[in-house]
Amino acid sequence: MKRIKSFDDTHKLLYLIATPIGNLGEFSSRAIEIINDMDLIAAEDTRNTLELLRKFNIKKPTVSLREHNEVEASLNLIKQIKAGKKVAYMSDAGYPGISDPGYILTKLCLENDIAVSTISGSSAFINALVRSGLDTTHFYFHGFLSAKENEAKEELQLIKDKKETLIFYESPHRIVKTLKLLIEVLGDRKASLQRELTKINEENIIGTLSELVNIDENTLKGEMVIIVDGNKEEIESINDEKVIHLVNTLVEKGLSKKDAIDFVSEAFKVRKNHIKDIIK
Repeated sequence: MKRIKSFDDTHKLLYLIATPIGNLGEFSSRAIEIINDMDLIAAEDTRNTLELLRKFNIKKPTVSLREHNEVEASLNLIKQIKAGKKVAYMSDAGYPGISDPGYILTKLCLENDIAVSTISGSSAFINALVRSGLDTTHFYFHGFLSAKENEAKEELQLIKDKKETLIFYESPHRIVKTLKLLIEVLGDRKASLQRELTKINEENIIGTLSELVNIDENTLKGEMVIIVDGNKEEIESINDEKVIHLVNTLVEKGLSKKDAIDFVSEAFKVRKNHIKDIIK
C-alpha cells in the first residue's frame, strides 16, 4: 500500500492538465498558472499544444508523448522529474488518459513514487451526459468501440444488459456504421448524439437510435459523443423450480443439457453454476 500526498516535499510531482475540448476560453487560470511554473510540457501533439500556449502568451519547451511512444517517453519524463524538473502532461482535448494517452505515464509515475495531481477542466463525455436529457444517476463510459466490427459487436454484447446510461465516442467517418451497430446489438433506444461541443456549431440531436441513423451523414461533422439509454427491459424473476422445469423441457425438445443451461442462464440472468447445482 502507498499513501502519496501530492504537495509535500517527500515526493516528486507530475501534473496532468485537462485542456479545452473546443472553446479555448475554458482553459482555467490555475492551468495557466501551473504551466507557467513548469520546466517542460509533455504533449500528445506538440503542434496543438504550442497553439494553445501561444493563445495565452506562454513559451515553454515541449516534448511528444503519444500513443506510439508512450512507454519510452514516459520513462524519459520520469528521469527528468527525478532530476528535479517540473513537468506537466497535456493531451489534445479533455483529460489525459480518457480515450487519450496518459494512463501509462500515470501508472509508471506512481510506481516510481512520483505524485500525480490533476488540473481540472473540460470533459467531452461529462459535458454531453449532463445535457443529454437521459438518466445521469448512474452511467457507464465506454469511449471508442473497436474499429473491427466483430470486436465492436463483442464489446457491445458485454454491456447490452447494463441499466446504466451508456456513453461512446465516435468520429464523423464512422458514425453511421456505429449507430447501425448500436441498433443491431442494443435495440432501438433513446439516445443523444452530440457534436462540436463548446464550439460555435455545438449541436445536441435527441431521438431514438433508429432516428439518428437516418440523419444526413453530410451534416455530421466534428468529433461526437453518443449517449444511449440503459437497458430498461424487466427480466422476469424465476425460482429454482421453474429453472429446473425449463431446462428439462428444453432437453426434452432436443437441446443438449449444456445448451439448455446456457439458454436459461442468459434469458433469466441466473448463474450457470447455480443451475448446474440444482439440476440432477
